[in-house]
Amino acid sequence: MIQKNLEPLAAQDLSGFKYFRRLRPLLQRLHDAGTARDKAGNRSLYFDHYCTLVLLALFNPLVRSLRGMQRASELRKVQQRLGVPRTSLGSLSESSHVFDPELLVPIIHELSGQLRPVAQDPRLTEVRQVLTAVDGTLVKALPKLAEAMWLKTKDGQPQHAWRLHTHFDVIRGVPVRMERTDARNRGASNEKAVLRRRLQTDHCYVFDRLYAQFTLYNDIVATQSSYVGRLRDNSNYEVIQERPLSAEARAAGIVQDAVVRLGMTSKPKSRPNHPMRIVVVAVRPHQKRGGRKGKTAGPASNGRLLIGTNLLEVPAEIIALIYRYRWTIEIFFRFFKHVLGCKHLFSAFPNGIAIQTYCALIACMLINLWTGHKPTQATYEILGWYFLGWATLAEVEAHLAKLARSPPTRAT
Repeated sequence: MIQKNLEPLAAQDLSGFKYFRRLRPLLQRLHDAGTARDKAGNRSLYFDHYCTLVLLALFNPLVRSLRGMQRASELRKVQQRLGVPRTSLGSLSESSHVFDPELLVPIIHELSGQLRPVAQDPRLTEVRQVLTAVDGTLVKALPKLAEAMWLKTKDGQPQHAWRLHTHFDVIRGVPVRMERTDARNRGASNEKAVLRRRLQTDHCYVFDRLYAQFTLYNDIVATQSSYVGRLRDNSNYEVIQERPLSAEARAAGIVQDAVVRLGMTSKPKSRPNHPMRIVVVAVRPHQKRGGRKGKTAGPASNGRLLIGTNLLEVPAEIIALIYRYRWTIEIFFRFFKHVLGCKHLFSAFPNGIAIQTYCALIACMLINLWTGHKPTQATYEILGWYFLGWATLAEVEAHLAKLARSPPTRAT
Protein backbone atom coordinates (compact mmCIF):
# COMPACT_ATOMS: atom_id res chain seq x y z
CA MET A 1 0.00 0.00 0.00
CA ILE A 2 2.71 2.46 0.97
CA GLN A 3 5.75 2.36 -1.26
CA LYS A 4 9.24 2.63 0.22
CA ASN A 5 12.08 4.75 -1.10
CA LEU A 6 15.00 2.39 -1.45
CA GLU A 7 17.60 4.99 -2.44
CA PRO A 8 18.54 8.13 -0.48
CA LEU A 9 17.38 11.42 -2.00
CA ALA A 10 19.89 13.95 -3.25
CA ALA A 11 19.34 17.68 -3.69
CA GLN A 12 19.83 17.41 -7.46
CA ASP A 13 16.88 15.01 -7.62
CA LEU A 14 14.45 17.82 -6.84
CA SER A 15 13.69 21.04 -8.72
CA GLY A 16 10.86 23.47 -9.50
CA PHE A 17 10.71 24.99 -6.02
CA LYS A 18 9.61 28.41 -7.28
CA TYR A 19 6.09 27.07 -7.85
CA PHE A 20 5.81 26.07 -4.20
CA ARG A 21 6.92 29.52 -3.04
CA ARG A 22 3.72 30.95 -4.51
CA LEU A 23 1.73 28.66 -2.25
CA ARG A 24 3.59 29.47 0.95
CA PRO A 25 1.60 32.65 1.81
CA LEU A 26 -1.64 30.65 1.69
CA LEU A 27 -0.29 27.85 3.85
CA GLN A 28 1.32 30.29 6.29
CA ARG A 29 -2.05 30.91 7.92
CA LEU A 30 -1.98 27.28 9.13
CA HIS A 31 1.30 27.72 10.98
CA ASP A 32 -0.11 27.98 14.51
CA ALA A 33 -2.87 25.41 14.06
CA GLY A 34 -2.64 22.43 16.41
CA THR A 35 0.04 23.96 18.63
CA ALA A 36 -2.08 24.31 21.77
CA ARG A 37 -0.92 20.94 23.09
CA ASP A 38 2.74 21.93 22.75
CA LYS A 39 3.28 22.97 26.37
CA ALA A 40 7.06 22.59 26.16
CA GLY A 41 7.34 24.94 23.18
CA ASN A 42 9.68 22.62 21.29
CA ARG A 43 7.54 21.87 18.22
CA SER A 44 9.44 22.25 14.94
CA LEU A 45 7.02 20.66 12.41
CA TYR A 46 3.95 22.83 11.85
CA PHE A 47 0.84 22.29 9.78
CA ASP A 48 2.09 24.42 6.86
CA HIS A 49 5.35 22.45 6.85
CA TYR A 50 3.49 19.13 6.74
CA CYS A 51 1.23 20.22 3.87
CA THR A 52 4.24 21.49 1.92
CA LEU A 53 5.96 18.11 2.29
CA VAL A 54 2.79 16.28 1.19
CA LEU A 55 2.57 18.49 -1.92
CA LEU A 56 6.25 17.88 -2.61
CA ALA A 57 5.53 14.14 -2.45
CA LEU A 58 2.54 14.44 -4.80
CA PHE A 59 4.68 16.17 -7.44
CA ASN A 60 7.82 14.06 -7.06
CA PRO A 61 7.64 10.33 -7.86
CA LEU A 62 10.74 9.70 -5.73
CA VAL A 63 8.77 10.62 -2.60
CA ARG A 64 6.02 8.06 -2.05
CA SER A 65 5.92 7.49 1.72
CA LEU A 66 6.37 9.16 5.08
CA ARG A 67 9.92 7.85 5.09
CA GLY A 68 10.53 9.54 1.73
CA MET A 69 9.10 12.82 3.07
CA GLN A 70 11.38 12.55 6.10
CA ARG A 71 14.42 12.01 3.89
CA ALA A 72 13.46 14.97 1.70
CA SER A 73 13.28 17.20 4.79
CA GLU A 74 16.94 16.41 5.49
CA LEU A 75 18.05 18.09 2.25
CA ARG A 76 19.36 21.60 2.76
CA LYS A 77 17.89 22.80 -0.54
CA VAL A 78 14.43 21.60 0.49
CA GLN A 79 14.77 23.32 3.86
CA GLN A 80 15.89 26.60 2.29
CA ARG A 81 13.54 26.77 -0.69
CA LEU A 82 10.41 25.40 0.97
CA GLY A 83 10.97 26.75 4.45
CA VAL A 84 10.54 23.38 6.15
CA PRO A 85 12.73 22.04 8.94
CA ARG A 86 14.46 18.70 9.19
CA THR A 87 11.85 16.49 10.76
CA SER A 88 11.56 13.01 12.21
CA LEU A 89 9.41 10.11 11.12
CA GLY A 90 7.61 10.26 14.45
CA SER A 91 6.66 13.92 13.97
CA LEU A 92 5.29 13.22 10.50
CA SER A 93 3.28 10.28 11.81
CA GLU A 94 1.91 12.38 14.67
CA SER A 95 0.69 15.04 12.25
CA SER A 96 -2.41 13.04 11.34
CA HIS A 97 -3.53 13.28 14.99
CA VAL A 98 -2.56 16.91 15.64
CA PHE A 99 -3.67 18.90 12.58
CA ASP A 100 -7.26 19.62 11.51
CA PRO A 101 -7.76 18.96 7.77
CA GLU A 102 -10.84 21.22 7.60
CA LEU A 103 -8.53 24.23 7.92
CA LEU A 104 -7.45 23.50 4.34
CA VAL A 105 -10.99 24.01 3.00
CA PRO A 106 -10.84 27.85 2.96
CA ILE A 107 -7.55 27.65 1.05
CA ILE A 108 -9.18 25.34 -1.51
CA HIS A 109 -12.09 27.78 -1.88
CA GLU A 110 -9.68 30.69 -2.36
CA LEU A 111 -7.74 28.81 -5.04
CA SER A 112 -10.96 27.71 -6.77
CA GLY A 113 -11.89 31.37 -7.25
CA GLN A 114 -8.67 31.88 -9.23
CA LEU A 115 -9.07 28.89 -11.56
CA ARG A 116 -9.09 29.50 -15.29
CA PRO A 117 -11.51 27.87 -17.74
CA VAL A 118 -9.97 25.14 -19.86
CA ALA A 119 -10.77 24.23 -23.45
CA GLN A 120 -14.20 22.59 -23.62
CA ASP A 121 -16.99 22.29 -26.14
CA PRO A 122 -18.19 25.91 -26.64
CA ARG A 123 -21.80 24.74 -26.66
CA LEU A 124 -21.60 24.25 -22.90
CA THR A 125 -21.94 28.03 -22.53
CA GLU A 126 -25.67 27.45 -23.08
CA VAL A 127 -25.76 26.67 -19.34
CA ARG A 128 -25.17 29.80 -17.28
CA GLN A 129 -24.79 27.96 -13.97
CA VAL A 130 -21.64 26.30 -12.59
CA LEU A 131 -21.53 22.94 -14.35
CA THR A 132 -20.68 20.47 -11.57
CA ALA A 133 -20.31 16.71 -12.00
CA VAL A 134 -20.84 14.75 -8.78
CA ASP A 135 -19.85 11.20 -7.98
CA GLY A 136 -18.05 9.09 -5.42
CA THR A 137 -14.99 6.87 -5.60
CA LEU A 138 -13.51 4.30 -3.25
CA VAL A 139 -9.93 4.56 -2.05
CA LYS A 140 -8.72 1.25 -0.66
CA ALA A 141 -6.72 1.48 2.51
CA LEU A 142 -4.56 -0.73 4.68
CA PRO A 143 -6.28 -3.43 6.73
CA LYS A 144 -5.12 -1.67 9.89
CA LEU A 145 -7.69 1.06 9.21
CA ALA A 146 -9.59 -0.03 12.26
CA GLU A 147 -12.64 2.09 11.54
CA ALA A 148 -13.26 0.14 8.33
CA MET A 149 -12.42 -3.33 9.61
CA TRP A 150 -16.03 -4.29 10.30
CA LEU A 151 -17.40 -3.20 6.92
CA LYS A 152 -18.47 -6.00 4.59
CA THR A 153 -19.51 -6.20 0.97
CA LYS A 154 -22.70 -7.98 -0.07
CA ASP A 155 -20.84 -11.25 -0.40
CA GLY A 156 -19.38 -10.92 3.10
CA GLN A 157 -15.86 -9.86 2.09
CA PRO A 158 -14.01 -7.21 4.15
CA GLN A 159 -14.23 -3.75 2.64
CA HIS A 160 -11.22 -1.73 3.73
CA ALA A 161 -11.98 1.49 1.90
CA TRP A 162 -13.16 5.07 2.12
CA ARG A 163 -15.63 6.79 -0.21
CA LEU A 164 -14.62 10.19 -1.55
CA HIS A 165 -17.67 12.24 -2.56
CA THR A 166 -16.47 14.66 -5.22
CA HIS A 167 -17.73 17.85 -6.83
CA PHE A 168 -15.94 18.44 -10.15
CA ASP A 169 -15.99 21.77 -12.01
CA VAL A 170 -16.41 20.65 -15.62
CA ILE A 171 -15.50 24.00 -17.21
CA ARG A 172 -12.27 24.44 -15.23
CA GLY A 173 -11.43 20.73 -15.29
CA VAL A 174 -10.67 20.41 -11.56
CA PRO A 175 -12.39 19.14 -8.40
CA VAL A 176 -13.60 21.80 -5.99
CA ARG A 177 -14.63 19.56 -3.11
CA MET A 178 -13.97 16.04 -1.85
CA GLU A 179 -15.60 14.68 1.30
CA ARG A 180 -14.49 11.42 2.93
CA THR A 181 -16.99 8.97 4.43
CA ASP A 182 -17.00 5.25 5.05
CA ALA A 183 -17.60 3.02 2.04
CA ARG A 184 -21.03 1.65 2.95
CA ASN A 185 -23.04 4.15 0.82
CA ARG A 186 -25.80 4.00 3.44
CA GLY A 187 -27.10 6.50 5.97
CA ALA A 188 -24.84 9.51 6.37
CA SER A 189 -22.39 8.10 3.78
CA ASN A 190 -25.06 7.65 1.09
CA GLU A 191 -24.10 9.58 -2.03
CA LYS A 192 -27.51 11.26 -2.30
CA ALA A 193 -27.43 12.30 1.37
CA VAL A 194 -23.93 13.75 1.04
CA LEU A 195 -24.89 15.72 -2.08
CA ARG A 196 -28.03 17.02 -0.35
CA ARG A 197 -25.91 18.38 2.52
CA ARG A 198 -23.58 20.21 0.08
CA LEU A 199 -26.03 21.75 -2.41
CA GLN A 200 -25.21 25.29 -3.52
CA THR A 201 -27.11 27.98 -5.38
CA ASP A 202 -26.64 28.55 -9.11
CA HIS A 203 -25.07 25.16 -9.92
CA CYS A 204 -26.03 22.58 -12.51
CA TYR A 205 -25.41 19.15 -10.99
CA VAL A 206 -24.62 16.30 -13.39
CA PHE A 207 -24.88 12.73 -12.09
CA ASP A 208 -25.58 9.12 -12.96
CA ARG A 209 -28.64 7.02 -12.13
CA LEU A 210 -27.47 6.17 -8.61
CA TYR A 211 -28.53 9.70 -7.68
CA ALA A 212 -32.03 9.27 -9.13
CA GLN A 213 -34.33 10.37 -6.29
CA PHE A 214 -37.37 12.63 -6.62
CA THR A 215 -36.84 14.38 -3.27
CA LEU A 216 -33.21 15.12 -4.23
CA TYR A 217 -34.43 16.72 -7.47
CA ASN A 218 -36.81 18.88 -5.42
CA ASP A 219 -34.05 19.90 -3.02
CA ILE A 220 -31.78 20.93 -5.91
CA VAL A 221 -34.51 23.11 -7.40
CA ALA A 222 -35.25 24.59 -3.95
CA THR A 223 -31.63 25.83 -3.77
CA GLN A 224 -32.16 27.62 -7.12
CA SER A 225 -29.94 25.18 -8.96
CA SER A 226 -30.59 22.66 -11.71
CA TYR A 227 -29.70 19.09 -12.56
CA VAL A 228 -28.98 16.79 -15.50
CA GLY A 229 -29.03 13.15 -14.47
CA ARG A 230 -29.61 9.72 -15.87
CA LEU A 231 -32.85 8.00 -14.95
CA ARG A 232 -33.37 4.30 -14.47
CA ASP A 233 -34.41 2.48 -17.63
CA ASN A 234 -37.64 1.29 -16.00
CA SER A 235 -38.73 4.77 -14.87
CA ASN A 236 -42.47 5.39 -15.12
CA TYR A 237 -43.60 8.71 -16.53
CA GLU A 238 -46.58 10.33 -18.25
CA VAL A 239 -45.89 12.58 -21.22
CA ILE A 240 -47.46 16.01 -20.80
CA GLN A 241 -45.92 17.75 -23.81
CA GLU A 242 -44.06 16.13 -26.69
CA ARG A 243 -41.49 18.55 -28.06
CA PRO A 244 -40.35 18.61 -31.70
CA LEU A 245 -36.81 17.45 -32.43
CA SER A 246 -34.47 19.72 -34.35
CA ALA A 247 -32.02 18.47 -36.97
CA GLU A 248 -29.19 18.99 -34.44
CA ALA A 249 -31.02 16.91 -31.85
CA ARG A 250 -31.62 14.06 -34.30
CA ALA A 251 -27.96 14.18 -35.34
CA ALA A 252 -27.03 13.76 -31.66
CA GLY A 253 -29.05 10.53 -31.50
CA ILE A 254 -32.01 11.98 -29.58
CA VAL A 255 -35.27 10.14 -30.19
CA GLN A 256 -37.56 11.90 -27.72
CA ASP A 257 -37.77 15.23 -25.92
CA ALA A 258 -40.77 15.68 -23.64
CA VAL A 259 -42.08 17.43 -20.54
CA VAL A 260 -43.32 14.67 -18.28
CA ARG A 261 -44.92 13.82 -14.98
CA LEU A 262 -42.49 11.42 -13.38
CA GLY A 263 -43.32 8.82 -10.76
CA MET A 264 -46.58 6.92 -11.06
CA THR A 265 -47.12 6.66 -7.30
CA SER A 266 -50.00 7.04 -4.90
CA LYS A 267 -47.90 9.45 -2.83
CA PRO A 268 -47.98 12.84 -4.60
CA LYS A 269 -45.47 14.32 -2.14
CA SER A 270 -42.91 11.82 -3.41
CA ARG A 271 -43.08 13.16 -6.96
CA PRO A 272 -41.06 16.01 -8.45
CA ASN A 273 -42.78 19.29 -7.51
CA HIS A 274 -41.52 21.16 -10.58
CA PRO A 275 -41.78 20.81 -14.37
CA MET A 276 -39.47 18.02 -15.48
CA ARG A 277 -38.14 17.11 -18.88
CA ILE A 278 -36.87 13.82 -20.27
CA VAL A 279 -34.42 13.61 -23.15
CA VAL A 280 -34.06 10.10 -24.59
CA VAL A 281 -30.86 9.24 -26.47
CA ALA A 282 -30.40 6.14 -28.60
CA VAL A 283 -27.32 4.19 -27.47
CA ARG A 284 -25.83 0.80 -28.21
CA PRO A 285 -27.80 -1.90 -26.34
CA HIS A 286 -25.87 -4.37 -24.20
CA GLN A 287 -26.69 -7.32 -21.99
CA LYS A 288 -25.86 -7.58 -18.31
CA ARG A 289 -22.43 -9.10 -17.77
CA GLY A 290 -21.77 -11.13 -14.63
CA GLY A 291 -19.21 -9.80 -12.18
CA ARG A 292 -16.12 -11.64 -11.02
CA LYS A 293 -16.45 -14.25 -8.28
CA GLY A 294 -20.21 -14.00 -8.20
CA LYS A 295 -20.35 -10.24 -7.66
CA THR A 296 -23.06 -8.22 -9.38
CA ALA A 297 -22.40 -6.16 -12.50
CA GLY A 298 -24.09 -3.18 -14.14
CA PRO A 299 -27.63 -3.62 -15.46
CA ALA A 300 -28.43 -4.26 -19.09
CA SER A 301 -29.21 -1.40 -21.47
CA ASN A 302 -32.27 -1.47 -23.71
CA GLY A 303 -30.69 1.04 -26.11
CA ARG A 304 -32.49 4.08 -24.67
CA LEU A 305 -30.62 6.45 -22.34
CA LEU A 306 -33.09 8.46 -20.25
CA ILE A 307 -31.82 11.85 -19.05
CA GLY A 308 -33.93 13.87 -16.62
CA THR A 309 -33.56 17.62 -16.11
CA ASN A 310 -35.38 20.75 -15.00
CA LEU A 311 -33.67 22.81 -17.74
CA LEU A 312 -36.62 23.43 -20.05
CA GLU A 313 -35.12 26.02 -22.40
CA VAL A 314 -31.73 24.46 -23.16
CA PRO A 315 -31.69 22.59 -26.53
CA ALA A 316 -32.03 18.83 -26.25
CA GLU A 317 -28.67 18.15 -27.90
CA ILE A 318 -26.98 20.35 -25.26
CA ILE A 319 -28.64 18.34 -22.47
CA ALA A 320 -27.19 15.18 -24.00
CA LEU A 321 -23.79 16.88 -24.33
CA ILE A 322 -23.84 17.93 -20.67
CA TYR A 323 -24.48 14.36 -19.59
CA ARG A 324 -21.63 13.10 -21.78
CA TYR A 325 -19.29 15.42 -19.86
CA ARG A 326 -20.16 13.56 -16.69
CA TRP A 327 -17.39 11.16 -17.70
CA THR A 328 -14.81 13.88 -17.03
CA ILE A 329 -15.16 13.12 -13.33
CA GLU A 330 -14.38 9.44 -13.99
CA ILE A 331 -11.24 10.50 -15.86
CA PHE A 332 -10.31 12.68 -12.90
CA PHE A 333 -10.71 9.75 -10.48
CA ARG A 334 -8.26 7.77 -12.60
CA PHE A 335 -5.86 10.72 -12.56
CA PHE A 336 -6.33 11.19 -8.80
CA LYS A 337 -5.66 7.57 -7.88
CA HIS A 338 -3.21 6.38 -10.51
CA VAL A 339 -1.26 9.50 -11.51
CA LEU A 340 -1.19 11.56 -8.31
CA GLY A 341 -0.56 8.33 -6.46
CA CYS A 342 -3.46 8.70 -4.04
CA LYS A 343 -3.99 4.95 -4.02
CA HIS A 344 -1.04 5.08 -1.61
CA LEU A 345 -1.83 6.67 1.71
CA PHE A 346 0.75 8.50 3.79
CA SER A 347 -1.40 7.95 6.87
CA ALA A 348 -3.73 5.21 8.05
CA PHE A 349 -5.87 7.60 10.11
CA PRO A 350 -8.92 9.59 8.96
CA ASN A 351 -7.38 13.04 9.53
CA GLY A 352 -4.22 12.05 7.68
CA ILE A 353 -6.26 10.70 4.76
CA ALA A 354 -8.30 13.92 4.64
CA ILE A 355 -5.14 16.07 4.65
CA GLN A 356 -3.68 14.05 1.76
CA THR A 357 -6.98 14.31 -0.13
CA TYR A 358 -7.19 18.09 0.30
CA CYS A 359 -3.54 18.49 -0.69
CA ALA A 360 -4.27 16.47 -3.83
CA LEU A 361 -7.11 18.89 -4.63
CA ILE A 362 -4.68 21.77 -4.16
CA ALA A 363 -2.21 20.00 -6.47
CA CYS A 364 -4.87 19.74 -9.21
CA MET A 365 -5.75 23.41 -8.80
CA LEU A 366 -2.09 24.41 -8.93
CA ILE A 367 -1.71 22.61 -12.26
CA ASN A 368 -4.63 24.64 -13.61
CA LEU A 369 -3.22 27.91 -12.23
CA TRP A 370 0.32 27.21 -13.45
CA THR A 371 -0.61 25.99 -16.91
CA GLY A 372 -4.12 27.21 -17.72
CA HIS A 373 -5.10 23.63 -18.60
CA LYS A 374 -6.86 20.81 -16.80
CA PRO A 375 -4.62 18.35 -14.95
CA THR A 376 -3.81 15.46 -17.28
CA GLN A 377 -1.29 12.67 -17.09
CA ALA A 378 0.92 14.26 -19.77
CA THR A 379 0.98 17.64 -18.00
CA TYR A 380 1.58 16.02 -14.62
CA GLU A 381 4.45 13.99 -16.09
CA ILE A 382 6.24 16.97 -17.65
CA LEU A 383 5.89 18.91 -14.38
CA GLY A 384 7.23 15.90 -12.50
CA TRP A 385 10.24 15.69 -14.80
CA TYR A 386 10.79 19.41 -14.31
CA PHE A 387 10.61 19.09 -10.53
CA LEU A 388 13.15 16.28 -10.75
CA GLY A 389 15.45 18.49 -12.79
CA TRP A 390 15.30 16.36 -15.95
CA ALA A 391 13.06 18.69 -18.00
CA THR A 392 13.85 22.33 -18.70
CA LEU A 393 11.45 25.23 -18.34
CA ALA A 394 11.57 25.62 -22.13
CA GLU A 395 10.35 22.03 -22.54
CA VAL A 396 7.49 22.67 -20.10
CA GLU A 397 6.52 25.75 -22.08
CA ALA A 398 6.68 23.76 -25.34
CA HIS A 399 4.28 21.18 -23.86
CA LEU A 400 1.86 23.93 -22.82
CA ALA A 401 2.08 25.55 -26.26
CA LYS A 402 1.16 22.20 -27.81
CA LEU A 403 -1.87 21.97 -25.54
CA ALA A 404 -2.91 25.47 -26.56
CA ARG A 405 -2.93 24.38 -30.22
CA SER A 406 -5.09 21.35 -29.47
CA PRO A 407 -8.81 21.53 -30.30
CA PRO A 408 -11.34 21.80 -27.45
CA THR A 409 -11.92 18.54 -25.61
CA ARG A 410 -15.17 16.74 -26.35
CA ALA A 411 -16.60 14.08 -24.10
CA THR A 412 -16.78 10.65 -25.66
